Amino acid sequence: MRDGNYKTMMNGSSDCREILQIITSCNNIVNKKREKSSTNDSSSLSREERRRRRRATQKYRTAHATRERIRVEAFNVAFAELRKLLPTLPPDKKLSKIEILRLAICYIAYLNHVLEA
Repeated sequence: MRDGNYKTMMNGSSDCREILQIITSCNNIVNKKREKSSTNDSSSLSREERRRRRRATQKYRTAHATRERIRVEAFNVAFAELRKLLPTLPPDKKLSKIEILRLAICYIAYLNHVLEA
């Protein structure tokens, strides 16, 4: 081709035909591999890989964040209700969650002691 023999190569030399057949057969093999990899992409994935892909979507992350906010809000409401039932001085003292739990344990133990006496 460098020598300007492009027309003679295209006019039917057997070497050119063989080269063209090899090139087209290689292209066909590559295309078939691409088709297989794209069709088997989702079916060949393990359950964990499919789960990771699903979790990577924006829709899933938004829904998960909403569920998490609802869960945390319910958790905080439960702590607030428990806090209202516990006697403290002063009554409006702000307590951390761990302090509320420890105070609840002590208060339950005290009430249990009162019932036994």
